[in-house]
This record gives sequence, C-alpha cells and structure tokens, in this order.
Amino acid sequence: MYKGIAGSEGIGIGKVVIIEDHDITIETKHVPETDSEIARLQEAIEKFVEITNKMADKMDETVGKKDADILRGHIQMLQDPMIEEQISSLIIAEKITAEMAVDQVLEQTAEMFSQIPDELLQQRATDFRDIKARMIKLLMGIEDVDISQVPAGTVLVAKDLTPSMTAGIKPENIEGILTEMGGKTSHSAILARAMEIPAVLSIEGICDIVKNGDTVVLDGTSGEALVNPEEDVVKEFEDKREQFAKDKALLKAYAGKPSVTKDGTKVELVCNIGKPEDAKKAVECDGEGIGLFRTEFLFMDRDSIPTEDEQFEAYKAVAETMKGKPVIIRTLDIGGDKDVPYLGLEKEENPFLGFRAIRFCLQRQDIYKTQLKALVKASAYGKIKIMVPLVTGVDELRQVKTMVADIMKEFDEKDVPYNKNIEIGVMMETPAACMMADALAKEAAFFSIGTNDLTGYTMAVDRGNAKVAYLYSTYNPAVLRAIKRIIECGRKEGIMVGMCGEAAADPKLIPLLLAFGLDEFSVSATSVLKTRKIISDCDVGACKELAEKVMQCITEEEVLKLL
Repeated sequence: MYKGIAGSEGIGIGKVVIIEDHDITIETKHVPETDSEIARLQEAIEKFVEITNKMADKMDETVGKKDADILRGHIQMLQDPMIEEQISSLIIAEKITAEMAVDQVLEQTAEMFSQIPDELLQQRATDFRDIKARMIKLLMGIEDVDISQVPAGTVLVAKDLTPSMTAGIKPENIEGILTEMGGKTSHSAILARAMEIPAVLSIEGICDIVKNGDTVVLDGTSGEALVNPEEDVVKEFEDKREQFAKDKALLKAYAGKPSVTKDGTKVELVCNIGKPEDAKKAVECDGEGIGLFRTEFLFMDRDSIPTEDEQFEAYKAVAETMKGKPVIIRTLDIGGDKDVPYLGLEKEENPFLGFRAIRFCLQRQDIYKTQLKALVKASAYGKIKIMVPLVTGVDELRQVKTMVADIMKEFDEKDVPYNKNIEIGVMMETPAACMMADALAKEAAFFSIGTNDLTGYTMAVDRGNAKVAYLYSTYNPAVLRAIKRIIECGRKEGIMVGMCGEAAADPKLIPLLLAFGLDEFSVSATSVLKTRKIISDCDVGACKELAEKVMQCITEEEVLKLL
C-alpha cells in the first residue's frame, strides 16, 4: 500500500496510464543579435494565448467557468507587463535565446512563490512552472501532452497534474489520479474535485513504482493506493465505491437544512473563499455565509496596489452575493513571506516570524487605510465583518479599531453610508493570541481560529521541512489545548468563536469542536454538506464525554486512538 495526500474523495479502480512529460534540455548559447529572439518570444506568447483560450473554452463545457478561469489566469500571468519586460530585457542584456530567458525568469518567479508559507499562494509556483514548460515547448517545437486520448477505465499517473494537462481530461474516461506532487489546495486537487475524480497526491516515486497497464485501486478519502492487488481486494474496493456513491446521494438530503446536532445545538456552517467569484460557489453549495475571505489575492499578480474603488467593488460583490448572510473578510495578510514586487519588501531570514500581516499593515497605514475604507464602505451592502490576522496582543487590535473609528468619522462628515455596528474580530493563530485570549475576548467582536498556522506556530514546525513535518498535527494535545482555551475564553465573554482552518471540516475533530463549544465552522464550499451531516449525527452530550477523555491524553497517538 502506498500512502499520499487525500486530494479528491472517492474510490478509483482502473488501469495505469503514465503521463510522461518530455525532459527538456535547453542549450546554453548566446545569440549575435536579439531582435529575432524577441520576435520568437512574441510569436510563442501569441500561440500560448491562442492555445490556452481554446483549452479554457473546452474546460468551460467539461468542468465549468470557475475552473477554466485557472487557465485563463495563466494568460494574464504570462502577459503581465513586468514578466514580459523581464524576459525581453534578459534576452537583450545577456544576448541569450528566448528559451533561456523564459526558463530563468519564470523559474525565479516560481521559486519566489514556492517559499511562501501559504498553500494557496504556493500554488502560483506550479502555475508559473506550467507556463514555463509550455512556453519552452512552443519555442522548441515540442508537442504538448494530450490526455484526451486515454481509454475509459484509466488511472492517470504523473509527477504533477498541471492545469494545462487537465484541460484535455474527459472525466468519464478517468477512474482516478495519482501524482508525486501536490496538496489539498493544489490545482490538481481542485480540478480533480471539480470533475469528481478520486485523487491521491504526493506519493513519492509513484511514476517509477507503476508501469502502464498495471491495475490500481485508490481511496481519495484516506489517501491510499494499491498496485496490482488481489481479486478480493479489488472486490472490497468495488463495494467501497458503491457505498461511496450511496453516501454521496444521501448528502443531498442535507441541502437547505439547518446545521444542528441531534440534541438541538445549532452552529453556523460557512465557507472559505479566495476570490469574489468564489462566493457564488458558496451559495450553490448551501454555505450559510463566508467565514474567511483571503483578501491578499486582490493584491497578487498585478503591478500596483488595488485602489479603494477596486477593493470596494470586490467586497461589495461578495456581500451582495451572500444576501445578508455573514461575511468575514480578513485584512491583508502579506509581507516578508508573501513577496509582492511592487511593495519593495526586503527579503527576510525568517519570514514566518517576520514583517507580515498586521505588522506590515500597521507600519504601512497608507495601504491599510485604503483597505479599511473599502471594507467599511462595502459594509452598507451586507453583513461584513473585519478580521485581523497574526495578532499577538491587544494593542494591535486597538490600533485597528482606532483606524476604523477615524474612517467612520470621516464617512459621517461626507454622508457616506456604512454599517455603524461593523464587527472587528481576531484571527487566532499565534501562541501569544492563545495565551492572551481572555484579554482579547474582552475587546474583539469575534474570534476565528486559524488552525493551519496555530498548529505550525504551537509545534514550532516548518511544514515545508520534511524532517519535522511529522510534528505538524492538529491532533497533538498541545494544539487541542490551545483550541479549547481560545473557545473557552471567547464563550466566557459571549463572543462568537469560529474556525477557518482545515480542522473545521475534519470528521475526527468535529465532535471535539462541538464539545468545546465552537459556534462556527468555516470549510471549503464542497465540504459543506458532508460537514453538516457529521454535525447532525453528533450528540453534544456524548461529544463532551469523548472530549473529557481526549483532554486527558498526553500523546497524539492516544488522541487518535480515541477519535
């Protein structure tokens, strides 16, 4: 059995087709004159745009506009004036071929994004490497991979499944996907989930382990795969597949229902989003609001700070889409670890603990005030709440509240409408915030626990370091105690406590979170109905008995046995 990351739920059974990409060797050579190389570059970009638009149009039909827009985003990324300028300048300055310049510039850009400790932003690295590979193939006249021709009953195996590869997938022919790279938020996972194809990602060396024609069974829920299993194992997975289909059909019964436990405890079940258009998916999937809107995406992939009007329109669009349901918008979480070239930030030795999020915003109030003004103005169009990230003390929250109060006075003088009762809360993701939760709860309107960073900071673990990754676990008693304390402090002061990290949708943790008294679960749109079902199956009294035992555990292993 091979273990990887559960990328897309479901059971897959089929024959292996390995998607082998060409090994591209770029010859190191200098050119006597650069005009022809610039012309070759422009020709390749035009061809890239033409082919990508066709691929995206095809995906519109097979998967949907939202996922096709991932490919359209590649066009914008390549045609970014800064990227084009860098490539052209390098050709002229170094007198090198277009292939060499494309390789160097796009690889440097990809490397920059890969260093960011945010899975969603790290995905930009895969995007830029996909663009780079396709551009170099166009320049060198190499045919791209075509997945559309694989037969029915195929399990695709690849080092990584890029958006350009998935454009050719015919979902009815693909039983499953196995890759050597990728995580839950990678485009390969997002697209697999959109097409409802079971996927297991990040299985080390899987391309060398299997060969074309091998039989594979995989479980995209547990992240497991078996190669050439015995007949009785195949039968067991066929039964699992049948049960999965039945369970999935049953989830539809939870659409439109309240999120309430067996014994009548009601909670809010809301969604995490990264772009304004994602709010539509939240509505389609029956989300009861937005628990986290990551605003940094409005600042990425452009060469200047978004204006107040641009931001206002984005926040207003989400508020109007949600029609009065709560919308928690996290203020800019960017800085030393999320490099945006036009901000001119210095590279830091330890960006995880550096100049980022609220630290950056409070020192760059010119940028922050623009965002806060847009948020306050947009609050007139829905139930917008403001959330402050990476808080470590009460003083940071107070400074934000003072800035918002000043903006309100300014708006009153100009008769600009806004919600005078707009709530300002804290994203609880640092050990300092956890230890100061009692004080913060007296001044914050709400808490939202960011378990991804809270786990990393509590355990002092760099998720990108394979040698210590085993320590990164929300099941660790230290992390569970931190979560419990934050919820208790919030409840004592009567404020709403939510959770917007991955743990909010974890079936093992949901009973514990209910026992602790969590008010709001913020999950991906596709996890709403499944999470609602788990909540409805829980009895808070029984959950509390379980929690009592769990909180006596002193090792992760003991916790997992009980859960």
